[in-house]
Amino acid sequence: MAGELCLLLVLLLCGRTISEVQPLYQPPSEALDFGFVPAKMYDTSAYHEPGTIGILFRIVHAFLYLVQPNYFPQDLIRKLAQQSFGSVPGDYQKPENVVLTLQAIYYEIGFIVSAALGILFILLLPLVGLCFCLCRCCDNCGGEMHQRQKKNADCQRGCFATVLFVAALIISIGVLFAYAANQHLTSQVRGARKLVNSNFKDLQVFLNNTPGQIDYLVNQYNTTKKKALSDLNNVGPLLGSRVQEQLGKEVRPALDAALTMAGAIRETKEALENVSVSVEVLQEGTERLHDNLTEVKGHLFNTLNDTACTATQAASTCTVIRNSLDQLNINANFSKLPGVSAQLVKVNDVLKTDLSSLVQKGYAAFNNTPDLVINQTKNILAAAVPYIKSVLEAIGSNITAFTKMLPIHKILADFTVYLTQSEAYVQDYFPLVEQYDFYRWLCCLILCSMVILILVFYYLGLLCGTCGYDKNATPTTRGCISNTGGNFLMAGVGFSFLFSWALMLVVVVTFLTGGNVEKLVCEPFEDRTLFKVLDSPYLLNRHWKYYLSGIILKNPNINLTFEKVYSDCKENKGIYATLHLENLFNIYEILNVSMYAEEVSLKIKHININLSNIVLLDETGKENLLNFSSSGINEINFAAYLSEINKSVTKVDLLSFANDLEARADQLPKGALENALKGHANSIRMIHNQQVVPLEQAMKYVRARSTLNQSIRLLQKTALELSVKVRNVISAVDAAQFLINNNASLVVVQETKKYMDTIIGYFEQYADWVKESITMEVATCKPIANVIDTAVDIFLCSYLTDSLNAFWFGLGGCSVFLIPAIISAVKLAKFYRRMDTEDVYDDVETMPMKNLENGNNGYHKEQLYGIHNPVMTSSVEQW
Repeated sequence: MAGELCLLLVLLLCGRTISEVQPLYQPPSEALDFGFVPAKMYDTSAYHEPGTIGILFRIVHAFLYLVQPNYFPQDLIRKLAQQSFGSVPGDYQKPENVVLTLQAIYYEIGFIVSAALGILFILLLPLVGLCFCLCRCCDNCGGEMHQRQKKNADCQRGCFATVLFVAALIISIGVLFAYAANQHLTSQVRGARKLVNSNFKDLQVFLNNTPGQIDYLVNQYNTTKKKALSDLNNVGPLLGSRVQEQLGKEVRPALDAALTMAGAIRETKEALENVSVSVEVLQEGTERLHDNLTEVKGHLFNTLNDTACTATQAASTCTVIRNSLDQLNINANFSKLPGVSAQLVKVNDVLKTDLSSLVQKGYAAFNNTPDLVINQTKNILAAAVPYIKSVLEAIGSNITAFTKMLPIHKILADFTVYLTQSEAYVQDYFPLVEQYDFYRWLCCLILCSMVILILVFYYLGLLCGTCGYDKNATPTTRGCISNTGGNFLMAGVGFSFLFSWALMLVVVVTFLTGGNVEKLVCEPFEDRTLFKVLDSPYLLNRHWKYYLSGIILKNPNINLTFEKVYSDCKENKGIYATLHLENLFNIYEILNVSMYAEEVSLKIKHININLSNIVLLDETGKENLLNFSSSGINEINFAAYLSEINKSVTKVDLLSFANDLEARADQLPKGALENALKGHANSIRMIHNQQVVPLEQAMKYVRARSTLNQSIRLLQKTALELSVKVRNVISAVDAAQFLINNNASLVVVQETKKYMDTIIGYFEQYADWVKESITMEVATCKPIANVIDTAVDIFLCSYLTDSLNAFWFGLGGCSVFLIPAIISAVKLAKFYRRMDTEDVYDDVETMPMKNLENGNNGYHKEQLYGIHNPVMTSSVEQW
């Protein structure tokens, strides 16, 4: 068994291999590709945009905030839910229950006050209307068809008309709001079937897709197993290559350094040869140039000693020329440079031994490491591989058996049946919902029609009264149109008294219902405060700390909350992690491969491998390196070479010297001396063209290629600490050889352990992938969050509550503004209706004059005001 475990260790070590001499084997990527978990897209978009009517909804929300600015009472709700009012006589009298009741009243004080005002409106307005009718029947409260005129009658009429028009306009806006909210709710209910069907479809996709996703996770174990088995079947080459790679971290740099030194020897020989040849060429050229310049200088000296130079006119010129003759000389003297023949001979002796070939033999021997490892571990591997394969098969069998034990298919089948029944139930009752919604819509339309009827009377009254009003007509002589306008206004007042209490009753009921749903359900649902209340320990069940975990996991002590489940589903996470289903069936335990790794690791023993047959560099190669270090390269005078290379060929530019000589000859009198000097100038030019120019070109050619300069510098660089470098190379080779001879077995054991971790790492990758997939991709529960959003946020809040609140808001505004409309209409009707009697006011006095006795009809004499009154005239005549 120990041998098998060692083989497993060796197998696991084979993560990387080496090929050829220098490049190492590059292992395949250890990251496994498990593909993508099959997933379906969910169609439901649990988001509702109300459109233009959303402005009205926001206005209603702002009004509700004014009515109820308090935050959601979490603590109060918890305490109220935990109390059992009425279960025991006298519960309500308990101090703690009284406190809770007062807290609830304080929270609802805005709704209570508003509802109280509405109830007061419901009770008082019909009563006021009844009293008003009785009073008018007794010719009081404006019932008497007699108008007492005042000076500001026109101003009053205008004010009453304006107030009534503004009130009617506001009531019109309110009824428009109510009608829009009524239509919005109906249109949303009619379109809700598509949203409901979309939710059911997503739930069906969720249930149908989950088994396939789980099967995909299980089947991907084969990807891991195939990768592991592939490495196991090639364990010998992989392990040998991996051992070679680890040893190569020291061996290859040592051999590379030795190979580099062999190349340096060849480069040194070439550099010495370049220096020797270049210096020889330059020495020969400069010697010939020196001889020619000496000859020319002698001829010039003889010419200048001619008697013609003693003449007064030529003496100074000849003296100047004679003083410049010392410039005709060479500047760079290569003949004094020391030779490099001795060093070249020693380097050639070193090159008689092919160091590169010796190093390549070391490479070849080292590259044979995988074969040596394979041959020496063949028996161990043959015993260990079957054992490892059996472990892999056992893991796969455990995973398969575990998945078969899971009650997933049964649970999904039960949910599918329940979902199908629920969908059928919804589809059956949805027409009934639409029918009831039609009745609701009709009732709301009737309520709006009541307000519209009142508005029609008010608008007709204003229209007829304004258009038919004649300011020159007396109250008793008003026209038919004006009188009809007044009658319309009084009809509007009558219908207002008849319908206003019913409208306000509907407003109060819907206000209390919709307002509290908005404040106690919709708002806390939107900011998820409602979930925090539901997640309160021991709230929904006195014996369970966490209600949801008690229902789903049968363990109320597990921290599973409504808020966390909703948030995770909202983010479309997997239901396994969301509901902590590992507490029912923990798939992570079966994926824990550490126990298998420990079982194998405990049985691993040291593997003894002998690689002493590998010789990186023999003694001949080392002696060759030592001989090179003592070749005398470091004794070369590099400074002298560099100094001469950087000098010019001659001390003076011969062309410039010749031109200057010819110019001075022109200063002399015509004759033999002038001609002789010009001839010497031509000779100097000829020397420059035939010797200096070629020599300069040769030197420039050398410098252009940097043959001599580069060779000298290469030799200088090579000579720098040559002996130290050679010793370092030999030390590195010896250290690598020692590692191969003495520590190879340790390296094998270490690499075997590492490769075992690589194999185990494949399964850890699989386990991590499964965990991540289960958390984020398998059975993603977005449809569950969509169902909650659809039921609460869209249906209850956006469709029903917002529409309901907008309806009572508009209808409530209509009801409230009926009061100023009633008052203004009653007052304004007096100015439009035809009176039976009238008062006439004096222009100065503010009080009416005494009524005439005849007929007691309340009219003053028309002669006092110049008013023609048929009735009055008739009475006087009769009188």
